Amino acid sequence: ILGSKSLKNFCVTWIIVWIALGVILPCQLLLRNQAQSTVIESSNNSLDMVEMSGFICGYISCVFYLGSRFPQLYKNFQRRSTEGTSYLLFALAMMGNCTYGLSLVLKMPATASFRTLYFLHHLPWLIGSFGVLFLDIFVSFSCFSY
Repeated sequence: ILGSKSLKNFCVTWIIVWIALGVILPCQLLLRNQAQSTVIESSNNSLDMVEMSGFICGYISCVFYLGSRFPQLYKNFQRRSTEGTSYLLFALAMMGNCTYGLSLVLKMPATASFRTLYFLHHLPWLIGSFGVLFLDIFVSFSCFSY
């Protein structure tokens, strides 16, 4: 299954990223707990390392999540067939992404000043859920077309 050199490189890169995150994030949590125990006051507008690590993980997740649909779309387009594709998987994923994205939107603060900050803090997850929902619409279209 790992016959392609680019697929092997992708898998190795993916494993390295997750090992790095598995080391960095616990270290960041330990540093955060130490910083909180020493009562270091920080500005509400600045991001600490743990929060920044969360954003980085969110955007990495978004890239992988969005990227996960392109191989299926490409395969469907190349073969002009959806044979072997489980449409139920994509239909359930669409429902999950739709409800997840809506939960983020519906939870948005009523106050306009907090709304922008909330939106920016949740942007990677909004892009991930609604972006994949958008791509899944193309997968659905290919399932019904071919």
